[in-house]
Amino acid sequence: GHVNPIGERSCYDEGKRVAEGLCMDYHRQNMVDIRIVRIFNTYGPRMNPQDGRVLSNFVVQALEGQPITLYGTGQQTRSFCYVDDLIDGMIRMMDQDASIGPINLGNPVEIAMRELAERVLRATGSRSTIVERPLPKDDPRRRQPDIGLAKKVLGWEPRVPLEEGLAKTIQFFRELLGK
Repeated sequence: GHVNPIGERSCYDEGKRVAEGLCMDYHRQNMVDIRIVRIFNTYGPRMNPQDGRVLSNFVVQALEGQPITLYGTGQQTRSFCYVDDLIDGMIRMMDQDASIGPINLGNPVEIAMRELAERVLRATGSRSTIVERPLPKDDPRRRQPDIGLAKKVLGWEPRVPLEEGLAKTIQFFRELLGK
């Protein structure tokens, strides 16, 4: 993607790049069997309610009746892959020898953050409001994986629609938070 290698969030992006490079060097030097997957936004039951991810933040805020914090106008997009789909893709990656990767695993269906907030409000039945805060510096406007290689090499693509995964995730948070 197009990232700022010295920006405020650069250690996140550069850390992933360094990890891939180190794995590849170790593979070449020591002939270790490796697989590299690039994991995009993943969600589902068992998420930590305090992990700082947008989906868990929205769900927890809605269930607790707090305002939903939306950064910017909410027009930036993300895509969300349900955890069961991600695990299926990772297992397929480990069970094949055609490619060591990297292969993107994520859901290519994008959703605007404002739309996600509205869906969470509807799904939880919350009366929370949506409040806008300034967009963080270098926040990506769009995050959508190209899963063409995963389809070709692994025969993989996500199957769980957002509405279904969101319902399971909300139920988990309801039980966890006693809401």
